[in-house]
Formats: sequence, C-alpha cells, structure tokens
Amino acid sequence: MTGNTFGRVFRITTCGESYSGGFRKKQGMPEGLHGGLIAIVDGVPPGIKITAQMIQEELDKRKPGLSKLTTPRSEADMVFIFSGVMEDDLTTGAPVGLYIPNTDIEEVHIEQHRSNKDFIRPGQAAYTYYKKYGQFADWAGAGRASGRETAARVAGGAVAKAVLDTMGIDVIGYVVESHGIKAGHITYEMAKANYRKNEINCPDLEKAEEMIEDLLKVKASGDSCGGIIEVIAKGVPAGLGEPVFDKLSATIAHGLMSIGGVKGIEFGEGFELARKKGSESNDTPYFDKETGRIRFRTNRAGGVLGGISTGEEIRVRVAVKPTPTIMLEQETVNVSTLQNVTHRFTSRSDPSLCPRIYPVCEAMVRIAVLDAIYIANGYRSVVRNIDPRWEEL
Repeated sequence: MTGNTFGRVFRITTCGESYSGGFRKKQGMPEGLHGGLIAIVDGVPPGIKITAQMIQEELDKRKPGLSKLTTPRSEADMVFIFSGVMEDDLTTGAPVGLYIPNTDIEEVHIEQHRSNKDFIRPGQAAYTYYKKYGQFADWAGAGRASGRETAARVAGGAVAKAVLDTMGIDVIGYVVESHGIKAGHITYEMAKANYRKNEINCPDLEKAEEMIEDLLKVKASGDSCGGIIEVIAKGVPAGLGEPVFDKLSATIAHGLMSIGGVKGIEFGEGFELARKKGSESNDTPYFDKETGRIRFRTNRAGGVLGGISTGEEIRVRVAVKPTPTIMLEQETVNVSTLQNVTHRFTSRSDPSLCPRIYPVCEAMVRIAVLDAIYIANGYRSVVRNIDPRWEEL
C-alpha cells in the first residue's frame, strides 16, 4: 500500500488500522504494543515546544465515545511521543514520532466484523479494497479505510499547529450544515467565541440545537446523515502556493479530499460563483494605509487567487457524506457465494461524521499551509533581491 505520506517539505507519514493489534494479543507482546496508529512528522524545526498534552488536546476533539452524537467505541486515544523531542519538551529537528495505541479491540468486536466480512458494505470501501487486495484485504473495521485512521492525521496536525502558532497563524474548523439544517454566516470572531460550545461544534448556537435534536432522531431511527464542515485559516501570508499543479488550493484540496467521507469541496463562495457575473464575483483590491499592504474589500475567492494566497483568510468548505454503516437492513452481495442478499451490519458507528471530522479537516489544512510556507520561504531566500518592494506589499 502506497500513498501514506502527505506534504513535500513538512510531511506526515501514517500507518495503522482500526483494529490493528487485535490479532497479536497472544504473541507475548506488552499490551500497549499490540497495535494502533503511528505518525512520523518530517520537517519539524528545532526548538519548538511540543508536549503529549498539546497533541492530546487535539486528539480529544475527535475522540469517540464522549457524546450521545458519536459511536460508543471507547478508545483512550492516548498519544506517546517516542522521538524528535528532548529536554524541556523542545524539538531537536529530527522527525517527531507519535504512537496512539488501540485499546478497545476486544474479541467480541472483531468477531462482529468477521461475521460481516463476506458482505459488501454499501457506501464503504469493502468492494474496492477486495478488488485491490483480494482475500487479504483488512476486513476488521475497514482497516485503513476506517475513520480511526484519522487519529494519526490529527496527531501530525497538532505538531503543525505548534509551529504555526509561532507565526500567528490560526486554523479553525466547525459544522455549518447538518442534514440540510444550515447555520448563518460564520465570522472568524464568531467561530472563536463559540468554538466547541456544543456537541456538534456549530458556532451558530441556535441552529446547533436544531442540528443536535435532528441528529438524535436520525440516530434513533438507525440511520445516519451528512453535513458540511467549514475551515478558516487566519493570518496566512500572501504569496503561498505554486502556480499550475501545486496551487495552494490544490494541495489543501488534496489533503481534505483524502479524508474518508469527504465528497466535495469549495473555496470562498465556491459553486455560488457559477451563478454570478464577473462584476459580482471579483474581489476588489485596495491599498490599506494602516498596514501598508494591499488588501481586498471582499473575499469571494476564499483567500486564494491563481492558486496563490492573497493574505486574506482562507475559507474552505467540505461536504461530508452520511456514515455508511447504518443499523438498517440493506441490499448487498455475498462475495463468497456471489448471491444477492439483504443484510443488517452490526458494528459501532457514528450517526454523523461531522461532530468528529472537523479536527481532521483542521489538521490537513495546517499541514498543507505549513508545507507551503516552507516552500515559499525557500524560494524567497533565492530571489528576494530581484525586487526590493516585492515583499513589502
């Protein structure tokens, strides 16, 4: 399996599966080493303070079993730093290694998945994994296709956050729509003020109550629903991103679209721009005497023009599909007998991915932005003398 690394200079590589370790309990390994998730973060500068608690705070945002809106799976999601950090919790410049053991992988849960392994789960990667890996595909909790895989991303994103914090760059994600219930326009200030004030993390507190009530009804029916996550990156400097194939919007989209369950993406006003005229779409520039820099009166482009950051806040939204595993009987195929059957899948799952997927979105945007900063600074170090006014505006 390839494709487990994201980023070019600041990079994260992950490994691990949903139930990894469940098959190694009887091999004499210490319990904490049965299996879990690992993230290796490359490109971390020396002298950055990183503690397990800092990473844990991010992991706790997506931790299962903490709310009536999420799966009952009860993972500790405790992170251990095993390399790249020494005295006084400061990084050395070496790769930062992170380990998150799987703790809730009892035999009863593995047997639930074993009993379902010959049935293609509608909406999941069971069929495509079978086509790629055949009989050896990981059938226990969907393996690398499980939402559990994202814990390693969040851990790596927490390292990126520690570096971005030193630059005054903030990335914040939240729910703006659930099952058709839409929040009003969310400003950065509103998002910060109401961040995680409710179980679904919607800054529109009134709409959040509607979303929660609706989601509990959907859960009680045995079904699931989707929604939309919005992410704002504040304080991102202008000039990040490479034209053509490595646009900043393209690398952010790559990171976000690599998250399981994400099915669509838009920057700024996104698809709404298709319904406007150019005079209604363009963001008008002006020279801001207070900052001495060029700014834009609107931000319909979402902070990116020509694939390069404008200096305005980057605003991106992703569409999240309903959780595929539902508690209802569905039509499917038994791959062993090649018979069309109906089957009810028994396993632990979230009625909506939205309450736990927003920190994963934050993590991927952080990694993409920090990687772009590394590349831009390398380029500038070579050509900064071409035009002395270049960086001033």
